Amino acid sequence: MLASSVRHDGRRAATSEAVYPDLCARRVFITGGGSGIGAALVEAFVRQGAHVAFVDINADVSHALVDRIRDLGPAPWCRRCDVTDVHSLQQAITDAAQALGALDVLVNNVGSDDRHALEDVTPAYWEQRIGINQRAAFFAIQAVVPGMRRQGRGSIINLGSTGWQTKNAGYPCYAMAKSSMNGMTRGMAKSLGEHRIRINVLSPGWVMTERQRMLWLTAESEKELMENQCLPDKIMPADIASMALFLASDASRACTAQEFVVDAGWT
Repeated sequence: MLASSVRHDGRRAATSEAVYPDLCARRVFITGGGSGIGAALVEAFVRQGAHVAFVDINADVSHALVDRIRDLGPAPWCRRCDVTDVHSLQQAITDAAQALGALDVLVNNVGSDDRHALEDVTPAYWEQRIGINQRAAFFAIQAVVPGMRRQGRGSIINLGSTGWQTKNAGYPCYAMAKSSMNGMTRGMAKSLGEHRIRINVLSPGWVMTERQRMLWLTAESEKELMENQCLPDKIMPADIASMALFLASDASRACTAQEFVVDAGWT
């Protein structure tokens, strides 16, 4: 089934949005769901009829998102959470499962690509970067797996990055943390697969979120983007959400331990 898709800026998408009937009423937990790619993920799953729970550090943008998409499907459950606090993150997952039912899908989306130089990194800064970009994903998985095992199914989607694969400079801690998503995913796939829990990496290219446009998009970088991508269109958050829907649905029932790259052919 296909449904028309409209981007956040009001322009109709170049492609249609697939509808996955099995996602209707599924329970989905998303980290970093308040803005950017996370907000697109929340909206996409709500449009499918899924029951969505998400956490974000910014309560204001989270509540604004819930209000904006209120009429699109089941109202999302949300909570302010600093994912570097493992106890708070795991408690949010427990509370979301109690509110919505056992979770079927986990999307480890939260991330921060703040720029930093090697010589400026302190142990405290390193811990904070790892806490956001790596540790949160591991302990979110730890929290959802028991419920998925009881159900005999589940889909875990870890957001990776193509930045380290194209050898981007300026964020060594981020590059290290995001590259580890591939190792963590492959290292867990066999034991989780015994319970029909699938785990995959979804690696975006350069996605035109508001943050990226404000901080990094310049005439020079846009020229580089067009020279390196095989496709001439900018990648939007909805493009990442479309792949996440596929990986969450039964349509990808035979897919696990893989990396799915959405970068318009850059890497």
